[in-house]
Amino acid sequence: MKQQSSKDIKTQSKNGTPSTMEELLAATRYTLKGFKRGETITGKVVEITGRTIYVDIGGKAEAVVADQEYELAKDYFRALKPGDEVTGVVLITENDAGQVILSLRRAAADSRWKAFEQAMAEDETINVKGKESTKGGLLVDADGIFGFIPASQLSRDYEGNVNELVGKDIQVKVIEVDRSQNRLVLSEKAVSEADEIEKRKKAMEAVIIGGEYDGRVVGMVPFGIFVEIDLQSKTKPKSKKEEGEEIKLEGLVHISEISWEKVDDVNQIIKEGDTVKVQVIGIDEENGKLALSIKRLSSDPWLVVGGRYKTDSKHKGTVSKVAPYGILVRMERGIEGLIHASKMPAGMTFKEGDNVDVFVESVDLDKRRLSLGVVMKDTKGMIYK
Repeated sequence: MKQQSSKDIKTQSKNGTPSTMEELLAATRYTLKGFKRGETITGKVVEITGRTIYVDIGGKAEAVVADQEYELAKDYFRALKPGDEVTGVVLITENDAGQVILSLRRAAADSRWKAFEQAMAEDETINVKGKESTKGGLLVDADGIFGFIPASQLSRDYEGNVNELVGKDIQVKVIEVDRSQNRLVLSEKAVSEADEIEKRKKAMEAVIIGGEYDGRVVGMVPFGIFVEIDLQSKTKPKSKKEEGEEIKLEGLVHISEISWEKVDDVNQIIKEGDTVKVQVIGIDEENGKLALSIKRLSSDPWLVVGGRYKTDSKHKGTVSKVAPYGILVRMERGIEGLIHASKMPAGMTFKEGDNVDVFVESVDLDKRRLSLGVVMKDTKGMIYK
């Protein structure tokens, strides 16, 4: 092709025909956009060739998505098609070919978080890869985003063996998404134990709040006991649906619900394998858990405190605990009172198991507090406060 001389160019300019890029832009009134590194811009996908994505961003040349990003979000890039609008960040304002290099990592992350939200809303199963076991569960890679499977959301097969899942593909369900906190919580057992969970949820429908059931202690922990209950054993008549069915659920009796008296060690009160009668006080249908109580099957001893322990009335009790702040005195089952250290007579000491004569200083039924004082005797055997 014959090159134009400067004389030809000048002639064309004089004749009104654009001869340079600047003149062409001026004639068409088209303005090229200038870009800065780190700037966020929006454009449209015009072509996808293999792993290369071309985006029209209004520049003198189409922008190109950084090649190394393809591996970070394959699913996102594979779903793109010409005409799609994308938002990216400028990495390089101009390469050797005059192209802007874009990063779509933020857009890909947006897409992944939206996909997690949709999966949770529609109860879909997704695939992740185990990365690292922790004290509380398992960290996983969920399409380039870290997720967490709590130990409570792993099936019984992996109790104490979380390391077996490291490096393996795992099917899970999304149970919590919070992008602002970068929090993605997943459940493995929602997939592996789906049938059992569904049966448990259906069984929950037969549970009655306040219902009484026979149960068996199947686990002991410092904060309470786990009891397996038989739903057919409730005191109300069985329905036709329940007849012939063996439906069992597990629930927790918190240490505070074992007895009206204070329990410091559950092992001193009850043993694994013991049969107990419990009352249902709470139902968590979503997680298939029951809250149970043993003590509520007997009357609350504090219901009689107001009438039995009036101010200035005198009683006999037994020292149940000696502490720096005072002495706890057992009055009867489930009723304890406190002799505050500041109210202890000078030179008088007690030890656990000692009998003591006390008088009632005050009663607070709302807070279940009974304040006591020591009844003193003079050398002649006269009793006084």
